[in-house]
Amino acid sequence: MNNGVEIAVVIPAFKVVDSLKEVVLSIPKNIDHIIVVDDHCPNASGKEAEKLNLTNVTVLYHEQNQGVGGAVITGYKKAISLGCEIIVKIDGDGQMDPQYIDRLIGPLVDDKADYTKGNRFVDFNALRSMPRIRLFGNSCLSFLVKMVSGYWNIMDPTNGFTAIHQRVLEKLKLDQISQRFFFESDMLINLNIINAVVKDIDIPARYGGENSSLNIKKSLFQFPLKLGIRFFKRILFRYFIYDFNMASVYLILGLPIFILSIIFGIVEWVDSIMSGTPKSAGTIMLVALPIIISFQMLLQAVQIDIHSIPKKDR
Repeated sequence: MNNGVEIAVVIPAFKVVDSLKEVVLSIPKNIDHIIVVDDHCPNASGKEAEKLNLTNVTVLYHEQNQGVGGAVITGYKKAISLGCEIIVKIDGDGQMDPQYIDRLIGPLVDDKADYTKGNRFVDFNALRSMPRIRLFGNSCLSFLVKMVSGYWNIMDPTNGFTAIHQRVLEKLKLDQISQRFFFESDMLINLNIINAVVKDIDIPARYGGENSSLNIKKSLFQFPLKLGIRFFKRILFRYFIYDFNMASVYLILGLPIFILSIIFGIVEWVDSIMSGTPKSAGTIMLVALPIIISFQMLLQAVQIDIHSIPKKDR
């Protein structure tokens, strides 16, 4: 499936010398360009792609390791320069089945989405083969990324099997997107800021004996800070720069009232313990009522955000 649309596949290559050749050869024949980006691989994975001598394969080399995101961004830029309209990203370790590429690019060709990504959380039998630690990590991160990115309708946010349309890439500030393990999540956050339509595509998990590049311990400790920073960035752009609606009002009123009420309540609670004198019902209501009202405001802001998921106009 391409309907006259120029399509490229970008393969970041780092320590995939044993699997890269098979991945490249399994790419469907309707793909116009295969761009392999050797991310300063110590065993020169890119050379395996060069040995194939295929006319539609381009191999690029990084002089320094930039992480999977850096390699993908290099591939994106090359694909745009080649005039490609749709760019698929697939890993070189064999964990992603290239036979699903047509399913992934379908919504882009039909103009039903701007960005598609694989979702492995729909096939229970296939999920049984996914390492449990990875499944747990993905589940924990999914909710956080839903909230931070604004795409409440997606799952499996760290899935790197993706496709994107060139018109969207040209709107993104690619050099400002995180280049390492946070790349997939940061892409979603930046896509939401520009109001891009993202669609999950059901693709079964496929795992063998390969090592995962997702470090769960690192993710659980480092993701929260990165997610927090990106969350405020998205809220600032979506609800205070590019638009101003009732969610903006609820946030302006609800957030400071909620924080101040919590602080006031803690101060009164500590004072009650220190003095040994219970607080009056009036004081308790003075603390509780603003907390309840402001919390309801924040819930309304979340509800508006859920209903603000980018959609294609019909």
